[in-house]
Amino acid sequence: MTDKNPGGDPHGRRLSKNRAHLLSEARQVAHSLRVLLGRANFDETLCDELLKSIARHEAIELQRAHGRIESRNRFKRGVPYSLLEGRPVSNLYVDESGRSNPGYTSGLGFFSLGAVALTESATDAYCSKADEIKLRFFGNTQLTFHEPNMRNRAGDFYFGNNEQEQREFDEAISGLIEETDFVAFGVGIRKRAFAEDFLETRLDPYLPTDVYVIAIAMMLERYVDFLANSPEKRMGRLTFEGQGAKEDAYHQLEYARLLIEGTQWVSDKGFRQWLETGLRFTPNRGSHPTELADMLSRDLYEWIRDDCESSPKWWSMFSEKMYCRDDGRMGKFGVKVFPDTDIRETIERHRRDCGASI
Repeated sequence: MTDKNPGGDPHGRRLSKNRAHLLSEARQVAHSLRVLLGRANFDETLCDELLKSIARHEAIELQRAHGRIESRNRFKRGVPYSLLEGRPVSNLYVDESGRSNPGYTSGLGFFSLGAVALTESATDAYCSKADEIKLRFFGNTQLTFHEPNMRNRAGDFYFGNNEQEQREFDEAISGLIEETDFVAFGVGIRKRAFAEDFLETRLDPYLPTDVYVIAIAMMLERYVDFLANSPEKRMGRLTFEGQGAKEDAYHQLEYARLLIEGTQWVSDKGFRQWLETGLRFTPNRGSHPTELADMLSRDLYEWIRDDCESSPKWWSMFSEKMYCRDDGRMGKFGVKVFPDTDIRETIERHRRDCGASI
């Protein structure tokens, strides 16, 4: 994928904003027309289709109006092979919630990726603290903290319906999240809006059609921004919860494709100079920071399911640790909801609450 305009396209953004404004006015006129047709007892079918089409195009233009204005190559370090630098490592632990299968099905309309970035010492500290909690409440360290079982009091987390023990366990988990030194990232895909605004129209030729591919790309765009703007200049190392040989291979494939092709917003070399070229996988047992990613991905899933208006169980604590740089726009905020045109005001409010400048 080549970048013919490395300086971005601010004029294109302005044109998109103008088109979105004109389409909004057209939609209001079309709505008035529909009302008049209804009063005249005239068939409104064609007008309904027109309204839907205008709304879809308006949403797309609004999305484009927030497009990139910076170079795709802004994260290049100018070194031939980053591995030879021997930089310290930042570990990004990733987990998911929901299903990434295409299309929208009632009850399965959302997909989220949650991730936490920790240093090696912070990883060791987390595992030690998690082991202490597991020994206290379960008598062994092999159990895995897993959502949504924890918030639903299912299985081992039922505690014989002992409400006091349930509260004490929640307090211990709250302390674990609060005391662990990590930076949070996440991507939430609203599958119905994605299908209606992008898959059915295909007006954005750069956008992948696979929900998982979009989610990992958007997350790593933000993680690379974090790495490139951190004083330590760490090398990113990704670890996923293992899901099976085929699933792990698929994740590895899409990750490799990202490092080879880049995205519309970050060049392939930009990714390669900040990320190790292979993924790591861990089994779902015992204490591991992927447990934090699991909790975060579940909170993010519930948050986007509720149009970003709710505050899921651990959400306020994760929000305090979300990556945020300057105004938090254009990949400078750790959490991305997509598409977000109809709920952007709510998302902007959350971004500001997390420290983004106005």
